Amino acid sequence: MTKDELLLAHRQFLFPATFHYFDQPLVLDHAQDQYCYDIDGNAYLDFFGGIVTVSVGHGNPKVKQAAAAQLDKLTHVSACFATEPMLALAQKLAQISPIPSADGAPTKTFFTNSGSEADETAVLAARLYTGSSDIIALRHGYHGRTALAMGLTGHASWRLDPVPQPGIVHAHNAYCYRCPFGLTYPDCGVRCATDLEEVIKTSTRGRVAAVIAEPIQGVGGFITPPPAYFKIVAEIVRAHGGLFIADEVQTAWGRTGSKWFGIEHWGVAPDIITSAKGLANGLPIGITMARADVADAFKGLTISTFGGNPVVTAAGKAVLDFIEEQHLLQNTATVGAYMKAQLQQLQQKHPLIGDVRGMGLLLGVELVRDRTSKEPAAKETNALLARCRDQRLLVGKGGLYGNVVRLSPPMNITTDDVDEFIRRFDRSLGAVSP
Repeated sequence: MTKDELLLAHRQFLFPATFHYFDQPLVLDHAQDQYCYDIDGNAYLDFFGGIVTVSVGHGNPKVKQAAAAQLDKLTHVSACFATEPMLALAQKLAQISPIPSADGAPTKTFFTNSGSEADETAVLAARLYTGSSDIIALRHGYHGRTALAMGLTGHASWRLDPVPQPGIVHAHNAYCYRCPFGLTYPDCGVRCATDLEEVIKTSTRGRVAAVIAEPIQGVGGFITPPPAYFKIVAEIVRAHGGLFIADEVQTAWGRTGSKWFGIEHWGVAPDIITSAKGLANGLPIGITMARADVADAFKGLTISTFGGNPVVTAAGKAVLDFIEEQHLLQNTATVGAYMKAQLQQLQQKHPLIGDVRGMGLLLGVELVRDRTSKEPAAKETNALLARCRDQRLLVGKGGLYGNVVRLSPPMNITTDDVDEFIRRFDRSLGAVSP
């Protein structure tokens, strides 16, 4: 099919809710390492990674070889049967899990196909374990596209389901750049966290099943809480009988640098972790990891037909092995710190940049029309993405106001790649800035 035929088919045969960043979709044809190529052969430096999914580079040979070998051996039988790739990955996940042991028993995993399914499984597990139905999510958070996941999401434009989901309330997140209380950290006393006590007492029955939170909020615009936030939240929710669910769909697998899971930076040991995206480097996977006693409360008959697929789990194990072999936890920390420093230098040059935040190679650049008023620069953000496209650079967008550039390149990039990104991003900013 020609490009025009593909674009026509996109309009005719897909649901219109599928979003894209430009007037018409960019038609991509193939990719390798940190570059994507469109149907006309143009190369784009990919600093979005398929929405924080291409963790170890497009077409990573180790991952492809593992998937291909398993494809030749056994493609699918469902999780009704035991397969070596599924169990090898589950064992590896237990080894790197920050979830505390329950009487010496290792962390247990339930495999699904996406982050949405993983979050649904986590909420159900928390409700079954605690006997409570009340779930606390965070404002500006995003948890997926299923009905329950939309109910958990604290972001109006992503809540399409007209039927409200009962038993869900939303607490304040830690958006320091736009503090809802008008305070400044650390003099604020982390009011956004301590307010959870009031939320539980006024908006629930006083006993809750869980709080679910992204360590760094993805769709929200890579909002990064201060060091004390999650310890306070976890202490409060546990005092009211609840569990702490870390939604690590975007923050796991070393993406935040130095550690396997984002929540580890805040010194909190979660009871349940969900993840997806970067674990299989682009193949569909979802996982819900839980403390053994929590997992064992998940009784009855249930299955995810494609969850634990041997091809996908073989790829997932290969991704984790590659991250270890190539020391990507440290590379992400080092290159991410370098990239953040370069972005902060651009902030000094371009008044359009109001805030630079994030950890590792999960970085957000919030654009504002005025740094004093912090008026969101949504139109300018759209224009910037178009200019990035002109510079053959792929980046993402997020934030409640649509004014945050999201950056999440593969974790095996180098500082040379960052330098090239900065050159292209600087030119793009220059074409948009007043």
